[in-house]
Amino acid sequence: MNIRVITPGLLTTVQDAGRSGHASIGVGNAGAMDSVALRLANYLVGNSHRSAGLEITLLGPRLRFDDDTLIALTGAPIRAHCDDSEVPSWRPVAIRAGSELTLGGMRHGARSYLAIAGGIDTNCVLGSRSSDLNAGLGPPMLVAGAALATHRAPVDVGGRLWKQLDADRARTRAKMVAATWLIDPAPWFDPATQTPLRMIAGSHCPHLDQGSRRALFDTGFRVGVDSNRTGYRLEGARLALRKPLELVSEGVSTGTVQLPPGGQPIVLMAEAPSCGGYPRIGQIIAVDLPRLAQYRPGETLHFVETSLDDAQTRYLQRERALSRIAQNIARRLRED
Repeated sequence: MNIRVITPGLLTTVQDAGRSGHASIGVGNAGAMDSVALRLANYLVGNSHRSAGLEITLLGPRLRFDDDTLIALTGAPIRAHCDDSEVPSWRPVAIRAGSELTLGGMRHGARSYLAIAGGIDTNCVLGSRSSDLNAGLGPPMLVAGAALATHRAPVDVGGRLWKQLDADRARTRAKMVAATWLIDPAPWFDPATQTPLRMIAGSHCPHLDQGSRRALFDTGFRVGVDSNRTGYRLEGARLALRKPLELVSEGVSTGTVQLPPGGQPIVLMAEAPSCGGYPRIGQIIAVDLPRLAQYRPGETLHFVETSLDDAQTRYLQRERALSRIAQNIARRLRED
């Protein structure tokens, strides 16, 4: 099946679960910024959690579908229409061949995700179909006139939706029908950007001077306009070390908070390099990285200190919850 790109949106890229396991050769993970949102979208159309979908930043594309397909939208709330019908998020949606999906702006948040039954089929580079714009790996961002191929959709997924669409189409020429059930987005998308992000103190956090240590956790930081998938540049209190440190480059990852000489922290994001030489003053915990990915430039974030034990406990709780959701969705898709 092919999907035609009529307009590409502001920044739309192909993303999956990421290019893990290659840090030793200098290749970062990449993958979806809000990995949970893409994962849930894939579950909703019967895909593997590692299938490739589209990451849409702030303003979405306009796409034409050459074949019947099942789609799902998750992440930031986005204006979406299939021809003249509004497309709801967080549920499976069946659309007919020849339909156009128009994705507009987002009311809150920064990134929405579109999963397509079967997943997007691009060349696999080091085990991933993700676009890493910074490293130049994987497919380029979408451009007008491009075509996206997809894998064959899972068998017998959403059969009841197609029967309902056939019945609706006979009466009203409908080109789209959405499932009546959905995932509750509340646990997975938090529009309240004042909720602090939990951070483990980094190995160089004790080297901050007393005022900077207080400022790190007691004041807010704005997301800079030059932030991107590689890193969020934070603006606010200038942080300083008690004395200069002589450092060599060491391993870093998504969520590492570095302190450049200018004193304005940088939070490394999905396209983070595999190593860096700036002081590492913190690490955003894994369960809060999807929330961080939804911050827009100009919004203010706050940090609260937590422990490694708390981070691990929250991660395991999240994974158990996602596993239950995956099982429930798979059952509903079989019933539908």
